[in-house]
Amino acid sequence: MSKPIFETIDELPTKNVTTRVLKALDFAAPGEWHNTVGFKNTIREVTGESDPELIQAIGDRAVWLFNDKNEGYQRALWLYQTVDKADSALGAAALANMVGEKIPLLGFLNKVTPKADQAQAIDLTLKLVVEVVAFCQINGIPGDSLGDFLKALREYGGESLMRMVALVCLDAVIPFGPDFIQAVGSQLNQLNPTDLENNPFFSQVQKFIPGGTATSRLDFIGQSFEGVQGWMGDLVTSRGLTQKQITDNLSRFVEITDDRLDYLAAFLDMTTDYYAHTGTQTLARRLIERAAAEV
Repeated sequence: MSKPIFETIDELPTKNVTTRVLKALDFAAPGEWHNTVGFKNTIREVTGESDPELIQAIGDRAVWLFNDKNEGYQRALWLYQTVDKADSALGAAALANMVGEKIPLLGFLNKVTPKADQAQAIDLTLKLVVEVVAFCQINGIPGDSLGDFLKALREYGGESLMRMVALVCLDAVIPFGPDFIQAVGSQLNQLNPTDLENNPFFSQVQKFIPGGTATSRLDFIGQSFEGVQGWMGDLVTSRGLTQKQITDNLSRFVEITDDRLDYLAAFLDMTTDYYAHTGTQTLARRLIERAAAEV
């Protein structure tokens, strides 16, 4: 990795477009996400410890574990970061510092292109597969352990739950509507291995997806999406998630018009890194929990 893990955690932003979007989605997972930033601060929160020497010892052990290439922590972090790098390829850097109370969306439409339905479906399902693989890497279990992930998903909380809620809201309901399961399933059924191989996001993460060929990896993507349909459907139903409900909450910081939801999805791809942000927080929590148990 290019920088030490403690620096990555220390440099998580306290306030930017991503944190505003996540706070706007709190209605779908009330009180679950708190923007914990800073390495030592995270150690204090996770362990409840206040002794400086013990905090230092836990931190040192956490850094050692992260640096051990036999562990999966570095790979998991790379996967979380790659998700958002793929999303922001259109030029998020030019927009990411726009953190006023409201960001006028319409002024950016000439810089934003909505994804075609097929590309949006690939994006959504690849993010889901990244979640499965990163979960396995962090927890030291085989990368094709979809069953272990699905069991754990039912118990997700905190930043992990917030990440999955954001995935459903931003990458599923906004572009496809609350019936996205049928729409995305239809797109997946029409996909062939060549379509997948031509997708830049897939080309970056394919080596971590179980399966030795594009065909078998496409099968795993389909199995992963099928496996989470029940959980996603329950979330949509229990929270009454609709495009209007989500955009009404997002409108606290983005000026939105109802006929621009396809552009909104692309705009959020460009200006947020919710996967890397909450993924780093998830990894930090699991890393510190293990380090504390071993000190």
